[in-house]
Amino acid sequence: MIQNDQELEATKERIRYFQQQVERLRQVETNPQNYRLSAGGYLAEIDRMNLEVREYLSIHPSELKERAA
Repeated sequence: MIQNDQELEATKERIRYFQQQVERLRQVETNPQNYRLSAGGYLAEIDRMNLEVREYLSIHPSELKERAA
């Protein structure tokens, strides 16, 4: 789980990077089945990281401090 705003920004940057990788695959992979196989891992990781971002953003900063204590 994301613990602070610095980790949030790092996760968002990683999501952007993975999205760019999928965009590149869409441009260069000519076989749809190969594309799905190649992109699937990236898309699953994007989904997982987006869930972490959502969980972090759903918690008020004061609650984060309580959890850390």
